[in-house]
Amino acid sequence: MAKSNKKNTDKKEAKPASEKKKFQLSRSQKVLLGALFFLFSIALLLSFVSYFLYGDFDQSGLTVLGDRQEKVYNWLGKFGAYLADLFLYRGFGVASFIFIRFFFLLGSYLVLDLPVSKLKKTLFWDLYLAIILSVLFGFFNSYLPQLGGVIGYEINLYMQDYLAKTGILLVLIFGLVVFLILRIKISPDAIKTYFEKRQQEREAAEEERKLKEMAAEQTESNFAASPLPINNSTVPAEPEYDEEDDPELENIQLKTNETKSAFEIDKESLKPTISHSSEINLNPSVKEKEPEATDDNTIKTDDDTFVIEKSAEEDVVEENLASKLVADFGEFDPTLDLSNYQVPSIELLKEYSSGGITINQEELEENKNRIVDTLKNYKIDIAQIKATVGPTVTLYEIVPEAGIRISKIKNLEDDIALSLSALGIRIIAPIPGKGTIGIEVPNKNPTMVSMKSVIASPKFQNAEMELPVALGKTISNETFVVDLAKMPHLLMAGATGQGKSVGLNALLTSLLYKKHPAEVKFVLVDPKKVELTLFNKIERHYLAKLPDTEEAIITDNTKVINTLNSLCIEMDNRYSLLKDAMVRNIKEYNDKFRQRKLNPENGHRFLPYIVLVVDEFADLIMTAGKEVETPIARLAQLARAIGIHLIIATQRPSVNVITGIIKANFPARIAFRVTSKIDSRTILDNQGADQLIGRGDMLYTQGNDLTRVQCAFVDTPEVEKITEFIGSQKAYPDAYLLPEYVGEESGTNLDNDISERDAMFREAAEVIVTAQQGSASLLQRKLKLGYNRAGRLIDQLEAAGIVGPFEGSKARNVLIPDLTALEQFFKNEENNF
Repeated sequence: MAKSNKKNTDKKEAKPASEKKKFQLSRSQKVLLGALFFLFSIALLLSFVSYFLYGDFDQSGLTVLGDRQEKVYNWLGKFGAYLADLFLYRGFGVASFIFIRFFFLLGSYLVLDLPVSKLKKTLFWDLYLAIILSVLFGFFNSYLPQLGGVIGYEINLYMQDYLAKTGILLVLIFGLVVFLILRIKISPDAIKTYFEKRQQEREAAEEERKLKEMAAEQTESNFAASPLPINNSTVPAEPEYDEEDDPELENIQLKTNETKSAFEIDKESLKPTISHSSEINLNPSVKEKEPEATDDNTIKTDDDTFVIEKSAEEDVVEENLASKLVADFGEFDPTLDLSNYQVPSIELLKEYSSGGITINQEELEENKNRIVDTLKNYKIDIAQIKATVGPTVTLYEIVPEAGIRISKIKNLEDDIALSLSALGIRIIAPIPGKGTIGIEVPNKNPTMVSMKSVIASPKFQNAEMELPVALGKTISNETFVVDLAKMPHLLMAGATGQGKSVGLNALLTSLLYKKHPAEVKFVLVDPKKVELTLFNKIERHYLAKLPDTEEAIITDNTKVINTLNSLCIEMDNRYSLLKDAMVRNIKEYNDKFRQRKLNPENGHRFLPYIVLVVDEFADLIMTAGKEVETPIARLAQLARAIGIHLIIATQRPSVNVITGIIKANFPARIAFRVTSKIDSRTILDNQGADQLIGRGDMLYTQGNDLTRVQCAFVDTPEVEKITEFIGSQKAYPDAYLLPEYVGEESGTNLDNDISERDAMFREAAEVIVTAQQGSASLLQRKLKLGYNRAGRLIDQLEAAGIVGPFEGSKARNVLIPDLTALEQFFKNEENNF
């Protein structure tokens, strides 16, 4: 009885979740609806055209739609007559033909399964043009009512009461100009460019025509000056003269202009052609003896000792295979597997502040006076002061009088905070790149920075970065966007409740809004088990995990160790691919793969970026220690070139957690509010994090300069909406699988049982012995196996004594030197068995 009650309560709890699901049409429903719109557009076209032919006869038929005996001439009967009257006469007139185009496009988009949301802009401009044309044709309504329709006529009359006809014309002209510029993209510059291009084409054509005329004239003159070619067989041979021996030849002048044309030569002057060349008694000219060709590459001369050898010409490949593949199939697109994937809409995020930053003039004036008075008490005069208002902090830039020491102002930090009654102020002396001293004072009424305002900013939308991350807004209210690929790793620290988890959600949300699932994968480590669980819904889209694991988000410390070591194996495999492709980083590799210059049959594949996120690093160090620190240090030192980036967050920034090796490889750091200056120096190597006001107020550094940023706020319901939107779309069959890792303690204690061996054991042994390299990836490539089966084969080969034990990232040693020894090994096994 208790179980049945429990099931009923479960069903009641599950019902609201199903009701919350978004209504979506299935593929068959979209096709049916698209066909309906498609046919409706054709019906509109037929009814409109026939209305202009028989509209006058059909007016009576419209009044008695219920009478079946009433005759109607419209091609679609009474329904068509009614539609035409509704759209053309009582609607927008001739401009109603625009709606035929819209319904046709809507039907096509639904049938072809294209996103219908793209038609919003088309609907707006079609409706806009229909109204403009209807009002324009309303001028001629008294002559042809069908031109403007009732809507155009009534709008025309209403506007004439206030603007008269001249004003209406001006408004309509402006409306058409707006349509041409914003929709058709016609601008004065485009028109000017068009006419300039036409002028250049005319000039080029004229120049080409002149060149052809000059070439034709030159050809005619050369042809007229040249004598008629006569066959040698028809003219007797004349004695040869040497120009150097006969001085009379020097006085001979050729007058080509006075000679007759080739077509004016007398036919009688030509002698009859002799049919047989043997009857001609000519003095043959003595030709030099050509060298005898012995073969294709050597030529033998009269002198046997001198042989000329020709080098063979190499064949020239006119077209590269990669460029041919690109020309035939286009560049490789990794997003084709999920080609219909849609980026989450910005409307899923909540807007917390609608009016932007509120500037309290009285507060600014009061703070300015208190700063000036406090400094005057210590005999420090100010030449100039300027205030920059940010979301949570206002920066007062002061220029002290000449001769004032900066350290004197910096030591007054607590005194200025006391006079301002502020939570905590921060003095920047001096501001880098400026000749001023900055005093950051918290606002009494801070403005919350929403994730929506940051994502929708042009700086983020137009960011040409590999992994763009929008952190929040600076003091000058500018959106702060950085590239995770350039960091290359990020360290986040701060006290409990100061915004680390919200900062991690902001980082992940930025990447979800900018990158396709084929381009980036997340490895999420959550020792607290509650912070990152929302991202379980996008497991098959964005997450990566170990094979044979149920959940992609890692909460068990043992699995964390295996995952980190698996990432090290993935790193080594990727470096091998980069070495084979002869490139230096993942960007060059993927560009080469897109251009089809790398063969997938050789093990090459498109490499997505992998982002490892650890929510609480101190807990892992406490429980696992060196087993976690070693792979983290390896990844931090080597993994940036192959696209693996680390984001580590901790609430205890002590030196035993953030060690020197980790700090040296994490140049990009984010510090939320901490409790002491020692913690601030541990994170940033500088003080200042202890003076922050909390609630997302943070300092970011990627070198020497510190930037104060108000982190964007993204709440749990917003993340839930985004993950639900992504999770409801078509996904990959499984999450991105990392290489399988077997720890040293779980070594291969396999029985050498021949009957339980894999069917491809002998082939695998031959491949390993031939290559003298024992690795699972080699068996994958050569035998076209999956990683799990290849790993089992390696374990069986180790148990049989063919390969050595596991040695980390190195390939196993092969214990049998050649195939002959391997054959003898199998014979001995069969005899013993």
